[in-house]
Amino acid sequence: LGRFSAPTRAWFGSAFEAATPAQLGAWDAISTGQHALVVAPTGSGKTLAAFLWALDRVASEPVPDDPRRRCRVLYVSPLKALAVDVERNLRSPLTGIRREAVRLDLPEPDVTVGVRSGDTPADERRRFSTKPPDVFITTPESLFLVLTSQARDSLRGVETVIVDEVHALAGTKRGAHLAISLERLDALLEKPAQRIGLSATVRPVEEVASFLGGSRPVTVVQPPASK
Repeated sequence: LGRFSAPTRAWFGSAFEAATPAQLGAWDAISTGQHALVVAPTGSGKTLAAFLWALDRVASEPVPDDPRRRCRVLYVSPLKALAVDVERNLRSPLTGIRREAVRLDLPEPDVTVGVRSGDTPADERRRFSTKPPDVFITTPESLFLVLTSQARDSLRGVETVIVDEVHALAGTKRGAHLAISLERLDALLEKPAQRIGLSATVRPVEEVASFLGGSRPVTVVQPPASK
């Protein structure tokens, strides 16, 4: 945990006994800028493995002056319900990191999270164009709609893309659609975003890694796991 900021280390230490093998392997790859595919069963802490490094960076850095650069983390879920669950599950680490920063007499981070799916009201969708959140949670179809509208300018600051349940998308029409959207996103950015995929146990894992990275190499993190 030495690679994380003091508030994040303090929160993680108070919430968990230790990091899981999936988290340790993921942080080794992610913290050095590699694209990564984390393959591990449910309950192995995959989501936090992907999010914690990105949340720590967002919480430690000042808010960009340009509101179009504020959205720095993009999370794509194939399921609307999963997207809502993730938004709910992020509240605990964000609250904990904020609390520890105050306790350590450090600047209190202000990290915002937004969700967009087919159920999102029109006024919230419009708000994304002017006041995007730091962390944007969406579905492949809603990402496509953002990227093909004027709202795409609000994604120009994205640094990290997390694709959950990537095994459910690879090899499908939805997956091909998402692959095009990810390339469209990179074309918007000054520097291509770091891609992190999360998957349940899947074979062949190399095919899923290739789908995630496109033409880019992807590090596979797949620690041994018992059923």
